[in-house]
Amino acid sequence: MATNEYEVDELKMMEELTINAHQVQEEVLGEILKRNAETEYLKGFLNGQSGKQLFKNNVPIVTYEDIKPYVDRIANGEPSDILLAEPVIEFNRSSGTSGGQPKLIPNTVELSKKRAAFHTLIASVLNKHFGDLNRAGKSMELMFVKPEIETPSGLKARSVTTSLFKDNGFRDILPMLYTSPVETILCLDINQSMYCQLLVGLIQRDEVVRIGSMFASAFLRAIKFIEDHWKELCSNIKTGYLSDWITDSGCKNALSSIMKPDPELADSIENICGCRSWEGIIRKLWPKAKYIGAITTGVMRQYTTALDFYSGGLPLVSSFYACSEAICGINLEPLDKPADVSYTILPNMAYFEFLPVKKDRVSMTQEVQFNGVSEQESIEMKSNNEDIEAVDLVNVKLGQFYELVVTTFTGLYRYRVGDILMVTGFHNNTPQFRFVERENVILSVDADKTSEADLLKAVTEAKTLLDPLGFILTAYTSYGDMSSTPGHYVLFWELKVKEDNDNKEFDPKMMVECCSRMEESLTYTYKIYRQQNAIAPLEIRVVKQGTFDALMDYYVSQGASMNQYKAPSCIKSKEALKILDSRVIGKFFSLKAPL
Repeated sequence: MATNEYEVDELKMMEELTINAHQVQEEVLGEILKRNAETEYLKGFLNGQSGKQLFKNNVPIVTYEDIKPYVDRIANGEPSDILLAEPVIEFNRSSGTSGGQPKLIPNTVELSKKRAAFHTLIASVLNKHFGDLNRAGKSMELMFVKPEIETPSGLKARSVTTSLFKDNGFRDILPMLYTSPVETILCLDINQSMYCQLLVGLIQRDEVVRIGSMFASAFLRAIKFIEDHWKELCSNIKTGYLSDWITDSGCKNALSSIMKPDPELADSIENICGCRSWEGIIRKLWPKAKYIGAITTGVMRQYTTALDFYSGGLPLVSSFYACSEAICGINLEPLDKPADVSYTILPNMAYFEFLPVKKDRVSMTQEVQFNGVSEQESIEMKSNNEDIEAVDLVNVKLGQFYELVVTTFTGLYRYRVGDILMVTGFHNNTPQFRFVERENVILSVDADKTSEADLLKAVTEAKTLLDPLGFILTAYTSYGDMSSTPGHYVLFWELKVKEDNDNKEFDPKMMVECCSRMEESLTYTYKIYRQQNAIAPLEIRVVKQGTFDALMDYYVSQGASMNQYKAPSCIKSKEALKILDSRVIGKFFSLKAPL
C-alpha cells in the first residue's frame, strides 16, 4: 500500500526510536528525574539528585497502594508538585485494581499530546497495510463513555476513553471519520447508545471501511445485539422513525437529522439478517470493511473464535498495547493473527523496566498457549522485590516472562503495572512482547478482573448461608463460560452433609441466594459490568461428592505431585472441565444484579 510523505516520516521516526532504544530510554529517565527530583515523593529517596544508579538503588518498586496517599492528597486539593512537577489537569480512572476499586492516575497536558502522537503513529502503521481508509470512507467504531466524577480539588476523574471522546479536537474530526454522532457516544445508557450507534452504522453501511470497538468483547456483544434487534432496526430504517424506547434527548436529536424512510435499504438488511446462518454476517452487512479493529490479545483472545465465525474472513486487528498508567507499545504487523500478535515497546513514552517472572511447572494451575503449543504451567512472581533485580528494556531475554514496571512523566516511579509479558523478538534494538495475563487475576470475561483472593472472599461470604441447612462446602473451583454472549462466571461446588444423611437435599432457593451473595461480594468493576448486562448472571453448579478427588486424579495423571497438589481456583483445561461437567447434579443462577 502506498503511504504519503507524512506517514513515511512517522514510520521513519519509529525506526529511529527502535534503533536507538538504549539512548532514548536514558534520555527519558534523565528528563523525568530532572523535572521531578524536587517533588516531595522523589526528594525523600534522591535528596534532589537525578542520577540513574541512585534512582535504581534508592527508589523502591511500588504498587498503586504505595502512591495512593499522594494521589488522594492532590485529589483533595494539595498542589500536584508533591508527586510531579507538571500541573495535573484531570485524573484517568482505571477499570479497577485486583481489589476492585478504580485507580486515579494523574493526567497532564504533555501526556495528552503524547497520546495524540501515539494514535497518529498507529494510523500510519495501519495505512501502510490497508491504505488511507480515512479518504475511502468512515469507521463504524462503537464507543462508549462512563460517568465521570469530580474530586474535592475540582479535578475530574474519568476513563481515558471518556476523556478522549469529550475532547473538542475529537469532536471536530468525528463527523468526517466516524459514523457515530457524538451524542450517541456520550449517552450513558449503554443499550440506547449501542442501538443508536448500530442504527447509524447500518444506515451508512456503504460508507463503512473499518469496524470495531476498543475490546473484542464489546464488539461481539454488538453483533449479538444486532441478532436480538435486527427486525426493529430494519423497521426504523424503513419508516424513518426511531423506536419509542430511545428516550435520550441527545440520541433522538442526532438521529432525527440522519434518518429518513429507506425501504430499499431496510429490505436489503432484512434479507441478510434473515438468513439461516449468521456466518460471515459482518462482511455481508458492511461489504466495504477492510478489517475489524479491537483488542484481541490477553483475556480478549477468548472471543476470537466467535468473531472469526461472524467476520467472513475480515482480519482481526489489535493495534496497540496501553493502559491507564502508560502508553506502552504498538503492533507493527496488524495482519498477524491474534494468537501471534506482539507489541513493540515505544521507548520514548516512558522508562520501562521488567521484573523477571519464573514459571513453576509443579502446581499446574494454568494452561498457557504459545505458538499453538499447550503447556500446563503457572506463572509465579517472586514476592520479595529485594530478591530480584529489574531489567532495563534493552536487556530483556528472548522467551522470558516479565512483569512490566514503568516510570512516567506523570508521577509514577518504578510502578508495577501488573501485566505479565513474554519477549517474542526484537524490532531493531527494541524488544517485542506478547501480553500473557494480568498478575493475580484468575477470572475475567470482559474488562472485569477477579483475583484468587477476590474469589475466595466471595465464596466465603456465600457459604455462610449453607451452615444453618447442615451443609459444608468441601471444595470449589471456577471458570469463565464464554459459550454464550455475554459470558458469565461458573462456580463448581462440592457439598457435604454435616450429619450422616446422604438423602438430604439442598434447598434450590438457598443455592440461588448463594449465587446472589457471591455477586454482591465480588469487585466493584464486576458489579458495574453486571448491572450493564455486559456480564451474565453468576452460576453455581453443584457436583457429586468425590468429584474433586477425580479432578485430583486427573492432574496427578498429568504429572502433578500428590504431595503438592492444590485444586486450581480457576479451570483452564478442557479435559478437567469435562470431568467437572460430567458430575453436575444441579445448576443455579443469580436472579438479580448486585447493587
